[in-house]
Amino acid sequence: MNAARCRQVICLIVGTAFLLFPSSGSAAGSPADHATRAHHMSKAKPAQVKTYKRKAQRRPLPPEGILLKDLRTGQVLFEQNADLSMAPASLTKIMSAIVIIEEGNLDDQVTVSRQAAAAHRIKLYLKPGQVLPLRGLLEAMLIRSANDACLAAAEHVGGDEESFVEKMNTKAAAIGLPRTHFQNACGFDMPDHFSTAEDLAVLTEYAMGHETFAAIVKESAAVIRTTDQRKKYIARTTNRLLGTMDGVIGVKTGYTSGAGRCLITVVTRDGRELLLVLLNARQRWWRAHELLEYGLRAPAPETVATSR
Repeated sequence: MNAARCRQVICLIVGTAFLLFPSSGSAAGSPADHATRAHHMSKAKPAQVKTYKRKAQRRPLPPEGILLKDLRTGQVLFEQNADLSMAPASLTKIMSAIVIIEEGNLDDQVTVSRQAAAAHRIKLYLKPGQVLPLRGLLEAMLIRSANDACLAAAEHVGGDEESFVEKMNTKAAAIGLPRTHFQNACGFDMPDHFSTAEDLAVLTEYAMGHETFAAIVKESAAVIRTTDQRKKYIARTTNRLLGTMDGVIGVKTGYTSGAGRCLITVVTRDGRELLLVLLNARQRWWRAHELLEYGLRAPAPETVATSR
């Protein structure tokens, strides 16, 4: 074989080797390729793993206290936990009003103390040193559930709130409220401040026997003026049933975080007179409307099954 032929054979062999065995820089398994694959893999979305949350157990709802009574016949139309001691919230002010009416002079002029003016939650925003008639304070505490008016009236009639509360408890015993005890005049949550739907029904019947009380609680608003006429307060009712449900003539609402939403109402219609007490009510206004309409449809002379 001549030299030229040998060179052709050697070039052919070398070229074939390059085709069969590529250089390390462009190999499929080269470091550069691994880096490229890692980059693409980092962009890929991770596989989603389903997680199952354990459902939280529902806490049992606190009980409602309910009593629906026909005042003309004395018949209880519906009751639920009516003898269970519960926080009465501002339904307390019914007893406070009784003590004020029976032991106070509604024509008295009352000077608002700093403590009364500082009462929290619903209030008229009375100022320390203002002078108002006791009757006006009574209207504000029953219609608007104003705590500053309530405390000012209680301090005036009792000398201080503690002495006034003693009068409240004495009256509770006198009219037969065995499961009721008061610890403040306005209805704030306290450990020894409680009543029952049954006791509050008896209390309301007693209170509605006072002409002054019955006249005030059926009003949707009242104007209260200071004695010097320099300041005027408008107390609007917290009772949504007044003016929206035919025959409603009172009586009182209440709410605290411990008591829930409370209501006592009296309705007169078609020769019937019903009293409803709701303590810790769910959907208070709907519940009241439903129960009152049920009671008005119920046959008066017959006993309706109760639920406990």
